[in-house]
Amino acid sequence: MLYHLLFQLSANISALNVTRYISFRSIVSLLTALFISVLVSPWFIRKLKLKQLGQVIREDGPKSHFSKAGVPTMGGALILLSVIVPALLWMNWLNPYLWYCMAIFAGYGILGFVDDYRKIRKKNSRGVPGKIKLFWQTSIALAVCLFFYFSEDHMGLITIPFFKHLSVDLGMFYIPAAAFIIVGSSNAVNLTDGLDGLAIGPVLVASACFAVLSYVSGHQVIASYLNFPFIRHAGELTIFASCLVGAGMGFLWYNTYPAQVFMGDVGSLPLGGALGALAILSKHEILLAIIGGVFVLEAVSVITQVASFKLTGRRVFRMAPIHHHFELKGWPEPKIIVRFWIISAVLALIGLLSLKIR
Repeated sequence: MLYHLLFQLSANISALNVTRYISFRSIVSLLTALFISVLVSPWFIRKLKLKQLGQVIREDGPKSHFSKAGVPTMGGALILLSVIVPALLWMNWLNPYLWYCMAIFAGYGILGFVDDYRKIRKKNSRGVPGKIKLFWQTSIALAVCLFFYFSEDHMGLITIPFFKHLSVDLGMFYIPAAAFIIVGSSNAVNLTDGLDGLAIGPVLVASACFAVLSYVSGHQVIASYLNFPFIRHAGELTIFASCLVGAGMGFLWYNTYPAQVFMGDVGSLPLGGALGALAILSKHEILLAIIGGVFVLEAVSVITQVASFKLTGRRVFRMAPIHHHFELKGWPEPKIIVRFWIISAVLALIGLLSLKIR
């Protein structure tokens, strides 16, 4: 909204020409998201406490987590606000990628809100049944991927990172594949959100990484120089990714150990879905598995644990997701969190190497 207003005024006020540049709007959107998050969070946390919207702890979880019972949850609602408002203020409303991201982000946010509300109301950690949650996640992702596929050219192609001219054309099979990536990313972030600041740290790193990749993909000259596929509308994704970074930084201020607020599913589901959407829309689908390697590790640990127990009756880990395994081994919570952040940063750097190693 502000972008369109200032863009019109720039014809008469030359100083406003800076609003034409994605780089400028990305920085401003990040700061706007950070400002909203930091400014509103104290009031929002107080409201959550007054309404007794506290965290419900799994009975079969680590005993150390029982002390977290009652800490305000559903803080992800503030993340939603802190992302959506600056995105609408600074992004080009005529760019369809804005609305694709918004559909995933808001849709998954609503689903996460319902899930959290059911947990709190029923005083247990079950929430929306898994099959119903998966149905709505898949439905939203498929709807967005259908619009995306039929409105853009050559969207069935998946490029292979670190190779100049290697790609695979999935054709119509790209639609379910893309939906799987979005749903998988959403659930992987949700699984990672088990310790104070554990999920939001890697989300920040991955979002910043996709801001760079989206800018490159959306800049014809740079994309051509680096042998990247040029995606006409992808540049605006830089702004959306920057909003995720700003909102995440503000939330981390209060979510860092010991947490004053938890994001809940209303935060983790849309954040994971947004990362999946950024990977799909910027055409860096495979890189998401590298950049978001921490989330992949968490999801694979759960799948491995369940499969092993059903097939052999034995557990591979002391508890899944894998961060609980390290807790039960005696690692202090802050050590696990920081080490996972370090791994996330290293994986992001490896992902960014694909800019030059091709």
